[in-house]
Amino acid sequence: MTENSDGAFIEFKNVSKNYKNIRALENISFMVEKGDIFGYIGPNGSGKTTTIKIIVGLIQDFEGEVLIRSKRVRKIRKDIHKILGYLPQEAGFQRWRTVSGILNTFGMLSGLPRNTLKKRIQDILELVGLEDVKNKKITHLSGGMVQKLRLAQALLHKPELLILDEPLSGLDPTSRYQVKKIIKELADEGKTIFLSSHILSDVQNIATRIGILNHGKIMKVGRPKDLQRDFKVGNDLEIIFSEGSKQCNDLDKVPGVESIEIINTNKLIAHLSPNSNIDECINTILAKILEQKCYIRNFNLLEPSLEEVYLKYVGGNIK
Repeated sequence: MTENSDGAFIEFKNVSKNYKNIRALENISFMVEKGDIFGYIGPNGSGKTTTIKIIVGLIQDFEGEVLIRSKRVRKIRKDIHKILGYLPQEAGFQRWRTVSGILNTFGMLSGLPRNTLKKRIQDILELVGLEDVKNKKITHLSGGMVQKLRLAQALLHKPELLILDEPLSGLDPTSRYQVKKIIKELADEGKTIFLSSHILSDVQNIATRIGILNHGKIMKVGRPKDLQRDFKVGNDLEIIFSEGSKQCNDLDKVPGVESIEIINTNKLIAHLSPNSNIDECINTILAKILEQKCYIRNFNLLEPSLEEVYLKYVGGNIK
């Protein structure tokens, strides 16, 4: 799959990667625009972490080309850390260190000035909700707190590009909401965010664009609404009748209607076949309703959900 590369912040061009005789990525091409929250989703083992390690420069022996700001990642590997913040799926901290001590070390390694580092650490701890535990040792933190600390170290040097590998893993519902809110705010500030997950709900409410990966192949890339619109399945037509309206008969005999599902006395769903003429079906159904003098309160063509889109492309593995 290829896309127009104009304005691309990250661009993959026909990238493949083998681990001995295992094909982790197969000829993938996609791009991430500046300011995107790019949700990169697929089952575990589909190649998401391999993709991320290529972006951040941890894997260099791959086929094809990867560009960041039109520069080859192989060429800018030594300088990429200046613009990139990376939250790996597994990142170990020295358990005996304190939260502020860890961030101080990361800040110095990132080249942040000593005279501003203390203030920056305080600001970032407030952002991720860890200001109350800044003097605690890592060993005393919950799994969710450690994940927030990983996010804090990725944000510490104010990178333009954030690469987040399963950033919501291990978080309770409140923390998940907080981290999603932070990600949205960072994108509003102009940062570009590449967010991977095997769980659709992690990305569907925040991603501006989504890439679906399965068995090392890019199955589909697009904006959430476009993915739903382009999804080729039978359409569902929801019909809600007014209270007390009589039942409408023979709707299942309308050409293009596969079946009628009665939800309750006032609501039904007409399942249309994938190759039906939607406009013709709707007009015929409306004519039957008017002919039988039934009264409707609502008439709505239902779009397929992102879950249905995801299910189609990953073969049924969805969480």
